Amino acid sequence: MEIRKLDRERLGPDNNHSQRLVPWDALNAPFEGAWNVIRPGTSSVKHAHHEYEIFIAISGKAILESQGERTEFVPGDVVHFPPHTDHQVINDGDEDFQMYSVWWDKDMTERFAERDK
Repeated sequence: MEIRKLDRERLGPDNNHSQRLVPWDALNAPFEGAWNVIRPGTSSVKHAHHEYEIFIAISGKAILESQGERTEFVPGDVVHFPPHTDHQVINDGDEDFQMYSVWWDKDMTERFAERDK
């Protein structure tokens, strides 16, 4: 067994933080992933990219904004963003919002398939 530990001290108390936990050398995965904390009264940067992405809500509550639509995002929810879809996480509450994000693209899956032969 090999475990990648979340460094909670690195996340700090002041700003939004994330820690990339996947991949690492021994883990041949066709995706990458990160633990994310959105502090109260703040939001992630609105952005879009070429990868597919999912967010998994862990604790707290937030608002997801994408393509001009807003919806509540709470623990247990999972959302998928296709490539080139803008998205932002907004925490207008009074506690941290924590989530895990996973993203992948064709190149990542091809590298995985090649290494896994």
